[in-house]
Amino acid sequence: MSSPQPLQEERYDMSGAHLALTLCVTKAREGCEADIDALERMFRHLKFESTVKRDPTAQEFLDEMDKFQQTIDNWEEPVSCAFVVLMAHGEEGFLKGEDDKMVRLEDLFEVLNNKNCKGLRAKPKVYIIQACRGEHRDPGEEVGEEQVSAITKDNLQTIPTFTDALHIYSTVEGFIAYRHDQKGSAFIQTVTNVFTNRKGSIIELLEEVTRIMADMEVIQDGKPRKVNPEFQSTLRKKLYLQ
Repeated sequence: MSSPQPLQEERYDMSGAHLALTLCVTKAREGCEADIDALERMFRHLKFESTVKRDPTAQEFLDEMDKFQQTIDNWEEPVSCAFVVLMAHGEEGFLKGEDDKMVRLEDLFEVLNNKNCKGLRAKPKVYIIQACRGEHRDPGEEVGEEQVSAITKDNLQTIPTFTDALHIYSTVEGFIAYRHDQKGSAFIQTVTNVFTNRKGSIIELLEEVTRIMADMEVIQDGKPRKVNPEFQSTLRKKLYLQ
């Protein structure tokens, strides 16, 4: 019986331009400016051209994504990677605009998919979503340590519409995302710190973010709470930001 073959490590080419867009509703979201500042520092460190739009309405979320797609497709040099940060009140599958109307996350995601954004076809698209996904609160449980690994396989010739995307949520489905009035959200602050100061593939960095946040405790209404991010990946290769 032959021994298993080791996986080949293919990496995304990051030699081209790096672009980032942050859409943040500040209305009734104290502390979000600290998150914007942390994101801007991270993007400067990682050499991303970054744009921030504050207080978009539900329609402006869509309009700004369309503008970003056009910017990418018309950029003077090839674009290697794009980040989109979405920060607002929300519920599972939706974000609330500054006008209190809702926009579907799927409608935002599809703007940059392999069908609709030629400049990012087969290129990594990373979405960071800082928003509630429900009303549940997690008091935490005593459990043993778990390890999760993900393996992606390259696909040649043609490419599926929805590959090369990474969705990073501040909390798991159905649960609240916490934010400090002055310090910002533990999620954004941890992501920006790890992405700036640690090296490894983005999946490895996210595992570190999850480990750090699992050790944290948030006090809400005088009660300790636990919160952990969740990420969903269709990346086909290793993505290294550093």
